[in-house]
Amino acid sequence: MSRPPLRNRVLVLGDQLDPGSSAFDGFDATRDTVWMAEAAEESTHVWSSRMRIAVFLSGMRHFAADLRGRGLPLEYRALDDPRGEAGTLTEALAADHAARPSERLVVTEPGDHRVLTALQACARALGLALEVRPDRHFLCSTAAFSRHAGTRRQLRLETFYRAQRLEHGVLMQGPDGREPAGGQWNYDADNREAFGAQGPGFVPPPLRFEPDDITREVIATVERRFASHPGSALAFGWPMTPAQARQVLDAFIAERLPDYGRWQDAMWTGEPWLYHSHLSVALNLKLIDPREVIAAAERAWKDGRAPLPAVEGFIRQILGWREYVRGVYWLHMPGYLEQNALDAQEALPDWYWTGRTDMACLADALGQTLQLGYAHHIQRLMVTGLYALMLGVEPRQVHGWYLSVYVDAVEWVELPNVLGMSQFADGGAMSSKPYAATGQYIDRMSDHCRGCRYRPRERTGDRACPFTTLYWDFLMRHEARFARHPRMALQVKNLARIAEPERAAIRGRAQAIRRGEVGALPPAPDGP
Repeated sequence: MSRPPLRNRVLVLGDQLDPGSSAFDGFDATRDTVWMAEAAEESTHVWSSRMRIAVFLSGMRHFAADLRGRGLPLEYRALDDPRGEAGTLTEALAADHAARPSERLVVTEPGDHRVLTALQACARALGLALEVRPDRHFLCSTAAFSRHAGTRRQLRLETFYRAQRLEHGVLMQGPDGREPAGGQWNYDADNREAFGAQGPGFVPPPLRFEPDDITREVIATVERRFASHPGSALAFGWPMTPAQARQVLDAFIAERLPDYGRWQDAMWTGEPWLYHSHLSVALNLKLIDPREVIAAAERAWKDGRAPLPAVEGFIRQILGWREYVRGVYWLHMPGYLEQNALDAQEALPDWYWTGRTDMACLADALGQTLQLGYAHHIQRLMVTGLYALMLGVEPRQVHGWYLSVYVDAVEWVELPNVLGMSQFADGGAMSSKPYAATGQYIDRMSDHCRGCRYRPRERTGDRACPFTTLYWDFLMRHEARFARHPRMALQVKNLARIAEPERAAIRGRAQAIRRGEVGALPPAPDGP
């Protein structure tokens, strides 16, 4: 007996694993179906690391198992589907529509402009209406952010963050609820210390999860099918269900939030986790709602379990920065992807994909990234990102690398962070200055320089830190641009102390660095 025609085919993408999302509004199990597909292109349009692929596939399969357990009708195409591999989402969608037509396609706003335009084109080709519904996961809609942007001469996080605090009543006090808790909006002055010579000491470990049967099957598939991709999926320990995500949240609030603010920018060799929440995977897959995360942190402060500077610093990342970068992404796409204000044209060094460098800070950050698919925000901004910025790497290559290797990378959050904040490729549309610094910043915030062959105070000579050489080369290359910049002019003025012979030496060593004569190690005997 033939099946009745479908009303809605409800599309669920790999970063939309929320049964309460708007796509499910009005869902009728007798007339609608949920549709999910593991399309090969989603792992290959950038050279995704094996850990990143495994995270998305495991999350999708856990979500599918939950839907089946609740009796919802589901169409699911796995990578090894007996009907044949789906090269792209739209190829899979067209094939399933041909097998069983629907009247309409429904989807919550995708987190990737590429995916949205592909679905729109597919719907047109199939002659179907595509209903794109708002993503309630976020506290600020794209329309609301656009209105906010339209009233400002220049976008800045602090203005947006304060408006969010007021609108949602987070960390507010006073008779009318319009005064910031503690009397100030921002507690950066109380945060962001370095560990010092003694190191971090004991840090409560993050909550990691032993892979279950679903994840073990995914890991085996990924290691087999994507063996040429960077990294490994074998150290998998990420939360893949809402229940696990809440356990991660509870552990962070109880064990690391009290010291999060103080140590959020600190780094230490061999310590990938430190005091960070490790919630970005769960948040970006939509396994947990940011409102729940914000409320838990605020409650910890009110209950006296965490100090206000730590709580404010953490909430600013969720309610402020995370919402802000999403707004920037949709405000400026698709043209944002093409931004290159500093005319950076260098190639990304090959050792970003292998970790084969003799720069201790980069070796540590790249090594853990390839093993775990994770690095915290200062490692991303002030180690891997800083080096690429000052080397002058073409921004799309930097973007492609970040989107490939990090397990929490979805384009809406990754692209503005990389092109806007890290690489200053938008010329200041998002962030007020390029984050350029010498190796002395890394020396101050970590122990990496202790055992490194390079010296962070030196800018020329065989022992000069490449970060320091490239910092002065960066300022010389962009001297005219930043000479009158309100936040860069003082740095540029320091160039006046450097005579032309030393300037020439800096340029020469910077060119040697770009040619791969400094910093790169030969390939390992057994390959990358």
